[in-house]
Amino acid sequence: MQTQIPPIALVTGAASGMGKAVADRMLAEGWQVIALDIVPCPPQPGLQSVQADICNLEQLEEGVRGALAGRTLQAAVNAAGIFPVSSLETYSEALYRRIFDVNVLGTLNIARVAAENMSPAGGALLFFASVDAFAVSQNQLIYSASKAAVVSLAKSLALELVDRGIVVNAIAPGWVETEGTRRGGRLEEGVKAVPMKRAASLTEIADWVWMLSHRPSYITGETLVISGGVYMR
Repeated sequence: MQTQIPPIALVTGAASGMGKAVADRMLAEGWQVIALDIVPCPPQPGLQSVQADICNLEQLEEGVRGALAGRTLQAAVNAAGIFPVSSLETYSEALYRRIFDVNVLGTLNIARVAAENMSPAGGALLFFASVDAFAVSQNQLIYSASKAAVVSLAKSLALELVDRGIVVNAIAPGWVETEGTRRGGRLEEGVKAVPMKRAASLTEIADWVWMLSHRPSYITGETLVISGGVYMR
């Protein structure tokens, strides 16, 4: 009997937090995962760890091609990102470039590498934007702008790649229970403004990512806001 070859997903930011939750969900669904981060990802059956910087296109291309070893991708999820605080008074050119390099250039680099290595049958790209792209927060001046750019990239790339059978979408999470958001009481304070009075769990985020990356047949160029009601359209 012929053995079915598992589909392959590229997941960035996969060493921790939402990226790791997405990688774990893909593995649980029987996919193989190329887990990419700037630090090594914890070993798991079916997972290949690639240590690379998403801001470095050459490094990305080399790492992903090496991990694929002639195979092709069926999906790519870019969960890597940074969210330093910034305001009109505190921002610097260096901070602006750092945030936009990781959150915007990094997204664009992942899109190029994924599209270059996508199956001829097509596939799915999914980007992590943020509710801050729609409902801005104090002291997130540059971060909010960078995530609005990610929303726009999803639309533009959806048009560019549609004839290749590649769908491109994004999710825009609000407050999510991660180690980073728990630090300094940020999560506890933040959820007070959430109509549902809680943050999303990592499992909930991974569930939505799975739904949108498992070849949605008639959804492309869209951004799904997952904010517990913080932003309602």
